Amino acid sequence: MGNGSLKTLKLLSDGQEGIRARLPGVMEDFNDLAQSVFALPSIPSKMKELIAVAVAVGIRCQPCIVHHVKKALDQGATAQEILEACGVAITMGGGPSIAYTSYVVQALKEFKAMEE
Repeated sequence: MGNGSLKTLKLLSDGQEGIRARLPGVMEDFNDLAQSVFALPSIPSKMKELIAVAVAVGIRCQPCIVHHVKKALDQGATAQEILEACGVAITMGGGPSIAYTSYVVQALKEFKAMEE
């Protein structure tokens, strides 16, 4: 089993710290926005993370995929639910979304939510 997903999460964390140190307020403002969106009550947090996974696949953002797969798992999403969200992205985005769903599968395996 690889550890690329954990390395990606570390890369994101380190990058955010670099932004926080050199661009005061940017990360704080972004985090405030994200917290506000995820605090809205109509759509459950798990569903919002599934949406985020599908959007991440659709926009082809591998670090976003890893981050939101982990968050979706933390919110109680199953591998099947996550992959079904990717199915929506594939429907909307075609072949490139299939390619980026490979990162979802890799992250699910590395987070031990899906068998090798």
